Formats: sequence, structure tokens, C-alpha cells
Amino acid sequence: MPTRILIVGSGGREHALAWKLGSEPGVNEIVAAPGSHAIAAEPRVRRVAGLDPLDPAAVVALARERAVELVVIGPEAPLAAGVADALVEAGIPVFGPGAAAARIETSKAFCHEIAEAVGVPMAHAAAFDSATPAIAHARAEAGRSGIGVVVKADGLAAGKGVAVCDDGDEAAAAIHALFGAGAGPVVVEERLRGPEASVIAICDGQEAIALPAARDHKRLLDGDAGPNTGGMGAYSPLADLSDEDVGRVVATVHRPILAELARRGTPFRGFLYAGLILTDRGPFLLECNARLGDPEAQVILPRLASPLGPLLLAAARAALPADAAERLAVLPVATVGIVLAAAGYPEAPTRGNEIAGLSEASATGALIFHAGTKQAADGRFVTDGGRVLTVVGQGSNLEAARRAAERGADAISWAGMQRRHDIGTSSRGADVAEQATPAGAGR
Repeated sequence: MPTRILIVGSGGREHALAWKLGSEPGVNEIVAAPGSHAIAAEPRVRRVAGLDPLDPAAVVALARERAVELVVIGPEAPLAAGVADALVEAGIPVFGPGAAAARIETSKAFCHEIAEAVGVPMAHAAAFDSATPAIAHARAEAGRSGIGVVVKADGLAAGKGVAVCDDGDEAAAAIHALFGAGAGPVVVEERLRGPEASVIAICDGQEAIALPAARDHKRLLDGDAGPNTGGMGAYSPLADLSDEDVGRVVATVHRPILAELARRGTPFRGFLYAGLILTDRGPFLLECNARLGDPEAQVILPRLASPLGPLLLAAARAALPADAAERLAVLPVATVGIVLAAAGYPEAPTRGNEIAGLSEASATGALIFHAGTKQAADGRFVTDGGRVLTVVGQGSNLEAARRAAERGADAISWAGMQRRHDIGTSSRGADVAEQATPAGAGR
């Protein structure tokens, strides 16, 4: 068990990681860099606010100064910046892939290349460096399919560089917008139909251990309306993706991708996120991420009954034990997370609005994870980002968890706050005891 852990990042995912790891037996200190005021309020957490998470040398220096035994990198940008590579070179255990392996997220075209090499089914796609051929291809594909296309920025876009387009005109507008914002290259994908699912695994370069599956809601408004966002809520478990299904996903998606990355000399050690669409032809891979999802982390981590730290350290050392799946016990509860977003999000979020009701929300029993907040001198929290909070409810089934999350979210307010009221309602809400989970079904 690592006794001193450095978590790199400052958002809701990192708050959930600090909450989970800091509560585990044997952990003496969590260092959060740059962290946040709310993360620093968790037991055993110390914040280093001035650290630049994109500066590999600074992260290495901090890890040495604090004598940490494990570094966990939360967001994707430090991975792309080579922070994990610098830590590996310095001999410091790090859970998070090097920049070359993280290309599975930082380049949509590279993800398609890897998936094609190992036979993982994905939507047909083509990458373009300029708008004119991309628009021509999108119009042709939309006309052929009759249901439109999906347009994606090839690189990182904070979860928002995706446009689901009903026809060629919408696709052309999306392509112009992405190239106009400097987001090229652009990938045009076949549009598939079905519910989405997130299957995230702990990986040591070869082996993969599945976490509980979750479902994210990307659109801003109820009924999956409005613009795409980084995620407005999530829930776990999924009635339409059993533990056996998750095991098949890990066997047919995660492990082949890991094997191909290792074959290329870029082993992947970290959270490998498979974003899936469940079609009538079976699961198709939509994208890979190189880290825990957000807000998926906020609903997955509260379901874990066993310590996470030892597994992350073993994976960082490329040495997950043979019985690792059995060590990952999952609680027989459901979780629903509702994201509370700032006024103006996602285009131009407003900062500095006072947040009311945090204590009242906690008193309902909900978990409150901060993503975009800061604490004023008088102790009040104010908004300081687009997605501000995730309110997580727990229950014996999804409906009970949804009600708990709604009670917590109803207690919180600020000027212009945005939220959805339908997170978790798309599942039939079967009792968890009927469908969950001997732990580690994905091994």
C-alpha cells in the first residue's frame, strides 16, 4: 500500500480520487497539486497550489521533495505533456501512460489506427487536414446513411470537440467551426445508433481489470438536448451491460489495444477508458481516453469496497497480481451523479457567483465533489469554472440513488446555475442485488 500519494490535477475527478485514496488504510498523506480548496479539506490531504501540472520537471521535483511512493495523474493534458514519462525516467512510480501511449486519447485518428490493427470494431472514419474535403466526405456519408455523421476534433478538446450532425449542412457547420477554432485535423465518423457506456480498466501494460461500468450524459439539457459538454451527469451500474458483458469488452477491446501499444514499444499503464455505443450489432468503440472519465469517476469510485491504492501501485510497476480481479470488491449499491454547471456553460461560463446550500446538501447524505470552485477569504465557495460540482447519491437501486442525488442537488443554488433532472432515468432501475457484481468481472 502506498503511504504517500501525489494526485496531479484539480477537478471533480481528482477530488473523487483524493476522497477515495485518502480514506484507505495505510495512507498517511495525499498531496494534491495544484488541487483545490475543497480537495484540501479532505482528511490527510495537503495541497500544493502553485504547481504547474503541465511542467514535468516541477512534478518530478515535488514528488521527490514529498518522497511520494505513487503519482496518480488525473487529467489528460499532463499525460500529453509527458509528465508520466519524466516520472518514469526519474524512477518514481506513476499511474498514467506516457505521451506516446496517451495518443490513444490525444489523437482520434491514432485510436482508429490502433483499433483497426487489432480488429476492435469502430465506426468507419476518415481524418482531414482541411475543411473542403472533410465537408465533401461528410455530405456523401450523411447522404448514404440517411442519419447523418459525427464530426470530431482529432486532438484534445476537453470532452467537447464532438458534434453529432443530422445532415450534411450541420456537418459542414461543425467542420467550419472546428477548423476556425484551430482544432484541426478533423475526423468524420459514421453515425451509429444506441445507448453509450463507459468501461474503464486499471491497466499495467498488459493486464486489464475492469471498474464498474457507467453511463455519462454529454448534452447540456434534459432529454439529451442542447450542446455537447464535458458531461452533465453519470450513473452506475447499467441494466443493459452486465458484468459478463463488461468482461467481454475488456477481453475484446482493452486487452487487444494494450497488446498493440506494447508491441509498438509504448506500454499503457493507467486507466484505459473505452467509450462504447451498444448497437444492435453489438458494442462498438467510439473513443478511448487515457484516464478516468469525469463525471464517471465520481459515481464509480464510491462503489468500490476495497482499497484502490495497492492496485494502482502494482499497475504502475507493471505487476498487477494474478488475483487482482478478486481484490477489487464492488459494493451492492447504485450511484447517480448530477453535475451543476455555471451560467453560460459550455460557451462562456460565469465565474465568481456565490454557492449556497453546500452544508444542506451534505446533510442529505449526498457526496459533493468540487470541479470548478474556489474559496473566498471569508470561507464562502464561489464558482470558478464551467462544471462546478458533482452531487452523488447512493441507493439500493438506480431510482433510490437518483432521488438521493436530486435531494442533494436541490439544496444547492447560485445565480444562473444549470443542471439536468433526468440523469439515471433512462435505465429500468433494476435492483442492484439482482445484477451486480462479483468484483473484478473484467479480468
